Parts: sequence; structure tokens; C-alpha cells
Amino acid sequence: RGFVYDSRNNLQMRGLVVLLISKAAGPSTTELSFQDNMVSGIYSSQRSLAEITELIHTAFLVHRGIVNIGELKSCDGPLKDMQFGNKMAVLSGDFLLANACTSLAQLQNTKVVELISSAIGDLVQGIYYENSKSSEENCLTDDIGISRWKEQVFLSHSALLAKSCQAAMELAKHSTEIQDMAFQYGKHMSMSHKLHSDLQPFVKESSSDTMAFSLNSAPAILHQEFLGREAWIKQIREGIEPPLMCCFLQLQEAIKAGKGVTSAIDLCRCHGNRALAALERFPPSEARDALANIVYAVTRFP
Repeated sequence: RGFVYDSRNNLQMRGLVVLLISKAAGPSTTELSFQDNMVSGIYSSQRSLAEITELIHTAFLVHRGIVNIGELKSCDGPLKDMQFGNKMAVLSGDFLLANACTSLAQLQNTKVVELISSAIGDLVQGIYYENSKSSEENCLTDDIGISRWKEQVFLSHSALLAKSCQAAMELAKHSTEIQDMAFQYGKHMSMSHKLHSDLQPFVKESSSDTMAFSLNSAPAILHQEFLGREAWIKQIREGIEPPLMCCFLQLQEAIKAGKGVTSAIDLCRCHGNRALAALERFPPSEARDALANIVYAVTRFP
């Protein structure tokens, strides 16, 4: 537990958002009969849903830590230890996912079960897309545009939060419109969060701490769109020749000098604004302000 929930990761963000949006929406005016179950403006079923969302997210993080044994070198450590670690990661992730599914069934709401089950399917599909290209020989970067990138990021990063927010509204028997607004907030907030994360290696003010970046991150994808596929591949091949670190920094500076970083910042703020627009359908409250502050935090750049 200490390994998974360390201070460097915001792993509990999803459960927090589910609780905040539940409180921001409040009780449904059509269902006054079960408001006695509310504690601090949140139904017990919504608290369970927040825990389920965190369990699913953590299970997939554990599964993502599985190592490809075929790519290991002797300097990486004893092979038997890595094989044992892989088995433990698979079992641990499966255990968390099984607990989440058991708790999901106990909510006794078929629409919520359908929503969260489809989110698990989206996660699997998104991770499959991420891994399918990286396993191809001599593949440096995906040949995709920003629209395709957004589709893949929705599946692997946004679907779980978006559908959990919608499910929280369904548990409180809110209207279809409110459910859709909750979905839109979860989707666009998590998209802006992912863009903010991708941008950090390019906007960090501290030059002493060099942060690695993915060639399939949003700034790199947008840089590729502006530059052209062939010129981008040529630039990458020049950037991976020895000495590696020197050329890696040159590649990072080349992306900074192009339009990819500014376009990614604009896209991050665009998704943030759409998340804020969805919040306008909720009544003013401290919970709504907190949700808005989360958006402000991931759309602010130095």
C-alpha cells in the first residue's frame, strides 16, 4: 500500500472528484425518500463508488508495472526475481479488480454496473493501443494525429473518471442532463490533466532537473503534425545518436522551439474551459468551487 500510494502520485484524485461532484449535485428533487442515507451531502452508495473507482485505477496501475521478461538484461537483476514480481503484480491487480467488481455488484444498480464495466473495457482497449505500437520493431513513435491521440487518451485515462462521475449522478437519481454534465466534467478535466502532465518536461522552469518525455506525448504529436512525419522521424533519429543525453536535450529544445508546446497548452486550456462550462449546470457550493479549482490547477502554466 505504501508503494502504490506514495506522495509523488495523485492516485486518490479520481475518488475525490467522484465525492466532490456527488456533493456538488446534491440530492435529486425527484427522489426524496432515501435522503436519510446522506452523510455530509453524499450518499453511502456514492462513497462506495468512489472507492470502486480508486480500486480499478490502482489495479490497472499495478498491472501496468508488469515487466517484459524478453527485454531484460543481466544488469537488470536476477531473472527469477523478476518472474516472481510479475506473478505478484498480476495476482495483486486481479485481487483489487475482483474486490472492485464485488463492491460494484453490491450497489444493485444495473446502469451503474454497465457504466463502470464499460469503463474497464475502455481501459483495457486504451492500454492495448499503447502497447501495440511499442512492441513493433524499429518503431520510434506512433504515426497518429492529435485527434487519434485524444481518442486513445480518453480510453486509457478519461473514460473511468467520466463514467464514474456519471454513475454517481445515476445513484442519486439525477436527470439525464445532469448525468451528461457530470460525464463531460470528468472527461474534459482528466483530458486537461493528461495534457498538463505531458507538458511538464517542456514548461518546467528548473533547468537543472531534466525530465524525460514520451515521443507520443501531446506536444510531440502536435510538433509532428506541424513538421511532417518524415521530417519528424529524421529529427528523432538524429536525437538518438550518441551522445544520447546531449542529443535528447536537442530534441527537447527542438519541440520547445516549434508550435507543439503552445498548441498543447491551448488544447489543455480548451478542455479545462469545457469542464468549467459543464460545472455551470450545478448549483453554487464549496464542492463546485473545489472542482473548478482542480481545473484551474491543471490549466495554469508558468
